[in-house]
Amino acid sequence: MSESLKRTYRLHDPVSSEVAKTLAAYDALTQQLLVNRGITDAETAETFLNPDYDNHLHDPFLLTDMEQAVERILAAIEKEEQIVIYSDYDCDGIPGGVILHDFFKAIGYEHFTNYIPHRHHEGYGFTAENAEKLAKEGAALIITIDCGTVDHAAVEVANKAGVDVIVTDHHEPSDTLPAALAVINPKRADAYPFTGLCGAGVIFKVVQATIIRGKEKGVIDLTEGWEKWWLDMVGIATIADMVPLTDENRVLAHYGLQVLRKSRRPGLQHLLRKAGGNQRFLTEDDIGFTIGPRVNAASRMDTPEDAFHMLATRDEGEAGERVRHLEKLNNERKGVVAGMVKEAKKRIAGMDADMSVIVIGNPEWKPSLVGLVASSLSEEYVAPSFVWGRDGKGVLKGSCRSAGAVSVVDIMRAADDALLGYGGHHAAGGFSVDDTGVHTLHQALHDAYHEVVKSEETHIPETLIDTNLTLSAVDNALIRTLSSLAPYGMGNDKPVFQFQDVVPQQVAVFGKTKNHTKLTFHLEDGMLEAIAFFKTPEQFDIVPEVDTAHTLIAHVEESFFRGRKQIRLRIIDIL
Repeated sequence: MSESLKRTYRLHDPVSSEVAKTLAAYDALTQQLLVNRGITDAETAETFLNPDYDNHLHDPFLLTDMEQAVERILAAIEKEEQIVIYSDYDCDGIPGGVILHDFFKAIGYEHFTNYIPHRHHEGYGFTAENAEKLAKEGAALIITIDCGTVDHAAVEVANKAGVDVIVTDHHEPSDTLPAALAVINPKRADAYPFTGLCGAGVIFKVVQATIIRGKEKGVIDLTEGWEKWWLDMVGIATIADMVPLTDENRVLAHYGLQVLRKSRRPGLQHLLRKAGGNQRFLTEDDIGFTIGPRVNAASRMDTPEDAFHMLATRDEGEAGERVRHLEKLNNERKGVVAGMVKEAKKRIAGMDADMSVIVIGNPEWKPSLVGLVASSLSEEYVAPSFVWGRDGKGVLKGSCRSAGAVSVVDIMRAADDALLGYGGHHAAGGFSVDDTGVHTLHQALHDAYHEVVKSEETHIPETLIDTNLTLSAVDNALIRTLSSLAPYGMGNDKPVFQFQDVVPQQVAVFGKTKNHTKLTFHLEDGMLEAIAFFKTPEQFDIVPEVDTAHTLIAHVEESFFRGRKQIRLRIIDIL
């Protein structure tokens, strides 16, 4: 692998004396963490540290087409028309579908169905085939969630069949919008002040607006603030879909976590108990590593409705059964992906080509799983990774992940002639290729990568370190400081700390397959553990040794796994 792509680390600049005076209400570490996130004035700091549901959310009617959408939804309710909720199959669309489902149930409206396309057989988005099918089944109104912005053909089919379509989405619009009754998307060039909402966030705004107008017209009678109970779904989607946790998303994620900790959904309660999580202390990590993967496992391995019903059901028995099924699917998914990664690594080891960009695939691989393989490979080899498989319709489709510095979209744009289609953002994307082009895909992407790298000033992945810490500083006070800046995610990265010249008294592996690392440090007031999941000591560039000084790059976290409260380090690297 190219040495130029070896990760480097750099400390953030210290807080200036001028900014320190402005943020004098906060301790030195909080000041440093705020400044590292671009927050240098007292007002912005107060808003960031104390999200307010009533004052920090934007007016939903600022979204273009909101009035038309709300008017049509209320008319459908009054006329008792058949409404179809058409949501994407991932951990944004599914929770979004649950929000609208729960809204209709709460107001006593029964003339609706939820439809989620099958990932492998139907593919992504609102399709013309499904528009025709739903029209024949009696739909009068279709409301899309997390899809539809570029689905012109499907909207046209629905229109011809006399079915109205309301698109709610957050993906990038093309030059023209579909001819839907309403297209509600914060990325449209309109008056809405924040473009970063996820799909579930957008449909939550639609529900907010519908309740407001519905109450004014006497069509809806809901207890004031009842919609806040659906913030658990908004929180899951906002964190799982990796939208920026800034502005309105920070408020939605913050309150979403609060509701999740109290959520009465039996499916979530069963899921967390089975996974060893503690609902009272649930964090964004529980969404990222426990809830999200199990919701996504449904569409990756089977039918997405399994995850939808797990989240939506109020029946304890059904919830338990759904969770057991999702747990089984998730374990199967882990096994299949592990086998794919193993095969990929074996093939990579036998390749003589320049591997500054990885391109690998197998027509037997499911496209629904190749993104997970691409993530593993990009992290392992510190190189952009493009992985492909064949879907249920015979099309070669792939996913790609950046190693952090070079945009996969830039690479694909430079290799445009080799691809049937592509999309995504800097860190991740998707593509399709024909059966002929796949044989020359590696060379095309390799050439494109080097073309992109030449045009950029640097392509060395760099991780910014928030500050230096000592092991003795890792205590409850530090956890309180870190919690005040949570939840973490895109746009608000989890703090990274450097621990210099620390000496482990024990180096061990743990887990059923002994594939996790644990370093133990003996301090004056007890022991401190530093762990790394899915990485053994030998897999670090610097292999940790007992009684030897090392520099650790790590996060600090509080774990409540299996009821055991523990403050520990999560190792990023050993220097």
